[in-house]
Formats: sequence, structure tokens, C-alpha cells
Amino acid sequence: MDVKGTDRQSMTSQRLSKRGLLGGVAALAGLPLLAACGASSGDTGAGSSAPKTTGPVKITYWGTQPGSPTAEPAVVDQFNKAQQDVIVNYEFQGAYADLANKLTAALQAKTAPDVPLLSDVWWFKFFAQKLLLPLDDLMKSEKIDSKDFVDSLYNEGIRDGKAYWIPFARSTPIFYYNKEAWQKAGLPDRGPKTWDEFSKEWAPKLKSGGVQNVYGHGDNGSYIAWLFQCVIWQFGGAYSDQNFNIKIAEPNGVKAGEFYRASVKDGWAYVPQNQANDFRSGLTAAIMGSTASLAGHENAAKFPVGTAFLPEGPAGFGCCTGGSGHAILSTTPPERRQAAMKWINYATGKGNPFFAQNTGYMPVRKSLLNGPEFQDFFKQHPNFKTTVDQLPKTKGQDAARVFVPAGDEIIGKGIARITTNQEAADVVFKDVAAELTREAQPVLRQLGK
Repeated sequence: MDVKGTDRQSMTSQRLSKRGLLGGVAALAGLPLLAACGASSGDTGAGSSAPKTTGPVKITYWGTQPGSPTAEPAVVDQFNKAQQDVIVNYEFQGAYADLANKLTAALQAKTAPDVPLLSDVWWFKFFAQKLLLPLDDLMKSEKIDSKDFVDSLYNEGIRDGKAYWIPFARSTPIFYYNKEAWQKAGLPDRGPKTWDEFSKEWAPKLKSGGVQNVYGHGDNGSYIAWLFQCVIWQFGGAYSDQNFNIKIAEPNGVKAGEFYRASVKDGWAYVPQNQANDFRSGLTAAIMGSTASLAGHENAAKFPVGTAFLPEGPAGFGCCTGGSGHAILSTTPPERRQAAMKWINYATGKGNPFFAQNTGYMPVRKSLLNGPEFQDFFKQHPNFKTTVDQLPKTKGQDAARVFVPAGDEIIGKGIARITTNQEAADVVFKDVAAELTREAQPVLRQLGK
């Protein structure tokens, strides 16, 4: 799998420019952008007021090639060939953060696309600035049943009872392991049920079996903050509640941080420069990583790849969702909005099996998930079924990471201090909590809280 499209690379690049984006988006609040375009966040343009056009409607879609350099462009090409009403002009914009930065500039220059692909930690920033359209009326006009979407994925894009963000390239972390290394160590062909089983019982056996690096954490930065979201839940903690009360420095959060610190100190885990490459080459025997990388791991690994649910911690199971979805900008002219929804309908519907099966992302509609195309595929590719089976146990991420400006970067840098610098988790997370609390204030003011 090409690294340009993975959630890992997309999230890693966020730490380079997130503050720049938020500054740009904040600047948009003072511009007469929406008025100049004759649009507001409450105007769907789904009615008869849109001017009539002849011939196919041309729209521009900004993508990030998530999970694969070819899957997303292929779905666009399939859509353009499948009908004659809409032509989608696909423009690749780099990783999620690159797209978000470019989108900020394009909004200021009034050259924005009609539909951008926005990640889980970016879409809310544009929503808060009233730059995304509510999509319910457009979905009804296109006869899209919102209840057909997987609930936990669709509900993340709802605000004030309206949908603003439609799931497309959605993922979760899963546990990947090297079946060859497992077999040499005499381990059962499954993932560990708990972190205790893995660290205390299995890690020594893997070491004895010749494994140099038992487990590789996520790369430092925002990606490890996404993965650690699961772990802090597994220890009974949280980054925050949904009202932006920061909880990362509470006792259970500190315990999760100390678990990560001890994993490196005790020698069964390390922080790789490139987690995916180390796993695929056999340098590390196991990782927690995005489902988006599944096809890439299977294609590139020099050994049979195993997948499993995430291990449980002292408080039980914990796993978050991730990935990206489609939105329609409020600057999109009324005559192009329904055409934009036609594209979204195809990408999340008829085009979704091809996309999901060629990447590792999850099917986003129940009818597809339970249909023969996916059920037959799961029989032939059981690794892909792991994430779908795990999905009912997942939930959306804490507000501190996905809604606080630079929240994932702040958390990720804190975790790096714990794993790489071996600083005490209680000290680090107090600093992290203070910074998250400060950074949350502008969002709270925007939301009127």
C-alpha cells in the first residue's frame, strides 16, 4: 500500500501544520465568504431555486488517496462511466492535513472544491466555521436512507440533529501479528486476549523464538495519540468527556501512560521510525494499526499476516473509530449540490465494495455489509472480517483529540515524552491536560458553551 494514502501518514502529517490550519480557518470567520457566494450553512439548495443546466454537471472532488494510490481515483472513474448526469473532476491533495491546509487557502481565494474528503480530526473545524452544508435534504432528494449507514460511523457526523459529514474511508485500529513468528514461539494462532497475556506470557516466548522486537508502538505524534485512545479506555481512563472536560491526567489515564512507559523500559516494545515498514519486513512481530493498512500489509509482508481484536486492559475492551468522510461545502453553488450528493451516494454505495476491498477500510452501509458481495469476500479474506466483527464494540473518539485544535498533536507529543524520554506519566499528563484545557477555550466559545 502506498504510504501517501494511509491513515498513519495522513495523521502523522497533521502534526506539521495543524496550528496553521486553525489559524487560517479562524481568519475565515471575519471574511464575507459565505455571503459573497450566496450560501449559508442552513441553505441546502435542494429545492427548485437552483438554476437549470444542460448537459452533465461538473463538480470538483478533493481526495487524499486513502489506503491506496489507486482505489479512490478508480471509484471516481467508475462513477463517471456509470452515468451521464455528473462528471467528477478528481484532484489529489496529499495527506489529510495537506488537504485541510489547501482547503483553507482555497476558501479564502474562493476557489474551493465542491466536495472535500475530511478526516475525523478535521471536518469539525470547518463545521464550526459554518463552512459545511447540512446534508439531510440533499440525501432525501437522492433517496439515500440514512438508516442504512452503520450507526456508529454515521452518527459521528451529526450535529444539532443534522448530518454534515458522511462516512467513506472509515477505519479502526486492530491487532496485527506475524503468524510465522507466532508459530516459532509455540503460540496459538490468535491475538492476545489481554495486554497482560501478551506482555507477561507471550512476549518472553517470542523473544526466545528469535524475535528481536516483539511489539512496535505507533509512530510518535498524532498517530500514536489515535492508538493510545483505545488503550486509555482499556485502563478505565479518557482524554476528556464530550463536554471538553479534560481527564487525561486522572489516575486511570496515568496508569495507561505508565503501561506504555514500562513496555519500552521492560524491553518488549519500542517506538519505530516507521511502524508499517518494520512490521512488513519482520523487524517487529506485532503492532496495533489501522485497518486501512490491511491490504498493504498482506501484499508487502514476507510472512502470513494475522489480525485480531485489540487486547483488553484492566477495564476491559476499548477501541475507537477513525478515518474520513465526505462533506459538501456551503460555498458550493446550488446548481452543483445535488450533483455532489450523487457522487457521495455512489462512493458510499455502489462504489464502496471496490474501495473497501482494495484498501482495508470498512463498508459503511449495512446493506453492503450484509450483502452477498461482502459476505463472499469475507470467506475468502478472513482478515478483513476482523474489523467488521470488532466494529460493534467501538465508539467515537474523545472530544479532546478530534475537536480541540491540535489536540492529537498535544497528546501525541506527551506520549512521546513518556515512551521515548521515559518521563513519568503523571507529570507529562498534567502538562498535556493544561495545554488541552487552554486550546479548548476557542472551541467552547464557538459552540456557545
